[in-house]
Amino acid sequence: MKINDINVGNNNLPLIIAGPCVIENEDVTFYTAQKIKDICTSVGLPFIFKSSFDKANRTSVTSFRGPGIDKGLRILSDVKSKFNIPVISDVHSVEEVKPAAEVLDALQLPAFLCRQTDLIIAASKTGKPVNAKKGQFLAPWDIKNIIDKFTSTGNQNLMITERGTSFGYNNLVVDFRGFTIMRSFGYPVIFDVTHSLQLPGGQGSCSGGQREFAEPLAKAAVAAGVDGLFMEVHPEPDKALCDGPNMINFDTLLNLLKAVKSIHSALKGEK
Repeated sequence: MKINDINVGNNNLPLIIAGPCVIENEDVTFYTAQKIKDICTSVGLPFIFKSSFDKANRTSVTSFRGPGIDKGLRILSDVKSKFNIPVISDVHSVEEVKPAAEVLDALQLPAFLCRQTDLIIAASKTGKPVNAKKGQFLAPWDIKNIIDKFTSTGNQNLMITERGTSFGYNNLVVDFRGFTIMRSFGYPVIFDVTHSLQLPGGQGSCSGGQREFAEPLAKAAVAAGVDGLFMEVHPEPDKALCDGPNMINFDTLLNLLKAVKSIHSALKGEK
């Protein structure tokens, strides 16, 4: 598939989808977009900026959700124009799809909503590229039903994201067999590094996380043949308003991407 001028899959360079969990304000959003763009450019990997205008599935009713669709899309539109990078964000309902598609270069279906038929069809009918996250409750082969729903409109611009599978209470585990299984259906597979490190609800009123495992899991996933990586990145993860425990900072991102690029080159037989 293709997002703007970025070719995804088919042994192209791994796509990097990265940004803060949620749009906190313009300053953090713009600063993070510029820093990640600079890092990806220095390493030589394609980059799409991500950040949510609304986190509609937070653990607690008091959790920070973001600025909402109107202000959030305006900020993402400014990111596109200021930094000349594609942008992607979640849609949570059929009503959000049309206005989001007018701004975003690609739409994303959240993991908890990955089987919502009306939402899948509405996103597909836009003709936009779509990233569908595999729910924590699905087996790898279950993704075929999502693919069939999506492609029923004629849109083939789909990628699938693995983000871990529920493993008992407050824990996720990544089954690396799933990458091969999901790629067998013919669509690019992305690995959501940081959400796979979540401890869902692990802190009672919010989720915990284990960001120290981001680099080894990312390297293993690229070695296993994934077509891209999804990562939540923040200037100061411990001060982030959402998902801080599993987000990574810029230094970690740079080291991780250098390793990822080397692994990809080695797999292709490049020196």
